[in-house]
Amino acid sequence: MNSDRASIGAAVGRIPSGCSILTVEHAGRATGVLVSWVQQASFEPLCLSVCLKAGRPAAELIADSGKFLLNVLGDDPKPMFRHFGRGFTLEEDAFAGLEAERTPFGPLLKACIAHLGCAVTQKINAGDHDLYVASVVEGDVLEGATPYVHLRSSGLSY
Repeated sequence: MNSDRASIGAAVGRIPSGCSILTVEHAGRATGVLVSWVQQASFEPLCLSVCLKAGRPAAELIADSGKFLLNVLGDDPKPMFRHFGRGFTLEEDAFAGLEAERTPFGPLLKACIAHLGCAVTQKINAGDHDLYVASVVEGDVLEGATPYVHLRSSGLSY
C-alpha cells in the first residue's frame, strides 16, 4: 500500500457514488445543488447521509427549513449536470426551464428517477463539507429506471 496523496486519492476515487440534485425551499426562496456523496445511513429510522460543500447557498435554506428533497439522477445525467453544475445564488431561479413541482421538502424534478423527502436530524462539520444526516419521510421511484453511477479518477477533487 502507498501512503502518498496521489495513490490515496486514486483509491478513494474508486468508491462508487450516484449523483442527485438536492433541492430545498424556505420562505419563498428555493435552490438546487448537485450532490454526489449520498448514502443510506440506517434502517430504523430510515436515514440518509448527504455531504454538501460548506458555504453553498442551499445550506442556508436547509438550516432555516430543516429539510430537503433528494432528486436521484438516472443513467443520462448530462442535462442536469449542465444545468446544476455551475451553481446558483439564492436570488437566481435554479429551476428555470425545468419541469418541477413544489413539495413540502423542496422542488421535485420530473426528469429524475427517484425522490426522497428528508428531515434533517444532524449536521456535522466534515472538513470542507458538511455532513447532513436526515430521516426519510417520503419517497417515490420511477419503476424500471436505472440510477447513474459515478467513479472519479481521484478522490482529491470533484
